[in-house]
Amino acid sequence: MKIALLQESDINPDLEQQLAGLFRQLNADIKQINLKQVLDPENPISLVYCKEGNKVLGMALMCTYTVISGIKGWVEDVVVDVEHRGKGIGRKLMEKLVELGKDKGLTEILLFSADKRIEAINLYKSLGFKEKQSRIYVLKTEALIKKD
Repeated sequence: MKIALLQESDINPDLEQQLAGLFRQLNADIKQINLKQVLDPENPISLVYCKEGNKVLGMALMCTYTVISGIKGWVEDVVVDVEHRGKGIGRKLMEKLVELGKDKGLTEILLFSADKRIEAINLYKSLGFKEKQSRIYVLKTEALIKKD
């Protein structure tokens, strides 16, 4: 089992298809953005994935940004293939993101998890994440997506 940071040079049609399948397990209602666009050098994102042989078992992403209050990371799209859950893959993915965050000098790492994702919440708490007393608000917009 290998946990790695995805590089643009790693992308091939099979890997794209497997990552898309994982994302659909997380949320089939959201249209995915092209993987090369996600890994654009101007987009400060880290995508880590777990692979065993030729099969991708899980992924997790973290974007980084700098604001007046510090250098922060935001974790998104953490998912482990349904057939491979409960094997510590999510923990390893998150530990890799935390390690990357420390290497980048982040002052804090944030994430959101739906209340129904009990296993994920327990994992985050076991890694030291604390519930922040705030609310998340969302405004959906029709984003302009760069074309290749």
